[in-house]
Amino acid sequence: MDHDAGRRPVDEHQGVARDAVLAHLRTDRRATRVLLASWLSEAAALAVERRTLSADAVAAIDLPGFDNSQMDGYAVRAADLANATPSDPVELPVGAPVPAGTQPPPLAPGTAAPVMTGAPIPDGADAVIKIEEADPPAFPEPGMAATVRFSAPVAPGTFVRRAGSDVAAGDVVVPAGTRLGPAQLGVLVAAGVSEVEVAEPPHVLLISTGSELVAAGESLGPAQLYDANGAALTAALAEVGCRVTHRVVPDDPAALRSVLAEAPDDVALVVTSGGVSAGAYEVVRQTLTDAWFGHVAVQPGGPQGLGTITLGSPTATRDVPLVAFPGNPVSVLVSFELFLRAVLAEATGAVPAHRPRGRAPLAEAIDSPEQLHQVRRGRLDADGRVEMVGGPGSHLLAHLAMATLLVHVPPGVAHLDAGDDVDYWEIR
Repeated sequence: MDHDAGRRPVDEHQGVARDAVLAHLRTDRRATRVLLASWLSEAAALAVERRTLSADAVAAIDLPGFDNSQMDGYAVRAADLANATPSDPVELPVGAPVPAGTQPPPLAPGTAAPVMTGAPIPDGADAVIKIEEADPPAFPEPGMAATVRFSAPVAPGTFVRRAGSDVAAGDVVVPAGTRLGPAQLGVLVAAGVSEVEVAEPPHVLLISTGSELVAAGESLGPAQLYDANGAALTAALAEVGCRVTHRVVPDDPAALRSVLAEAPDDVALVVTSGGVSAGAYEVVRQTLTDAWFGHVAVQPGGPQGLGTITLGSPTATRDVPLVAFPGNPVSVLVSFELFLRAVLAEATGAVPAHRPRGRAPLAEAIDSPEQLHQVRRGRLDADGRVEMVGGPGSHLLAHLAMATLLVHVPPGVAHLDAGDDVDYWEIR
């Protein structure tokens, strides 16, 4: 369909943002080698799990490292039970027990050794019979002479975990590009990996603009506001695996230029909020004149900016991508979800690139600007219908905080009745 003149369609802006940011982040990713033992003892679990491997991790030992028992039971030689039947069970003397963490002596022919789950299989044994299938179905008291009867044959290898059956020494245990979650960290430690190479989180310079902004915890003056955008975007960026340096800048081009000149030397992306519209004090738009600024056919979040900007001093400059969001708090978070979250998630591997998505009937009728892609806030009711949480206003941050869905009404749709289906993204 036709869009308003000058308004960029949402999907087009998504593609432009991806092209502007992703290639740079992939080429600029730094890597570091870390000792797992010290890292795991010092790092918070969340921080660890948002890292990805930049090189294959290779197993240092077999996993399991030795043949061990899958069950509490008796280690036996299968040949000793070849003729066992219910009417004519095989009776064997009970040998020394094998607890986990001990190295047992070889199993003498014609004996059965109590073996615990995870304990080594004695040399000579080739199968384990569960304690529940023995007669009696309980281990004898330590030190007591005893016998045990078995009423069926057992196949060699039964309930035996062979050394290297999970991973063999020298195998790639976790490949490069894998996000480190609980299972990955567990297998790295189990396989004797002591050091891994991980991708450093992209360093984002986040700039909140506005002379009215006050940091959390400070006292508000007349006509001042707390910097909700800085808090929200810091959390959103961290969630997708980024490290954030946050600055608050007044509506003063010199102050913005100073922050850019003093940016840390590993910053890979600049994200701003506010200052991108057509007003008289739009500091981002008025200062960063080489970037693209315009309107996207979306509500909320119409004013947007994208480009490449120069950081550093005149003698040591570097160019990085710029993503500039509008200043209203709901617009900021909706813009992040639409235009940046998936790009960063794809670059870092910290979380899935796309939110879980669904489609369900509306619980109520809604109106939408026909020429725009409207993003409303909602949740599912007890009957699985989408109900709105608050109105479409870009300032209704408390309603966004209560919502669990972003509800999408595409361009060309001015009205939907209760019962009409809508698409949504799950945001928590």
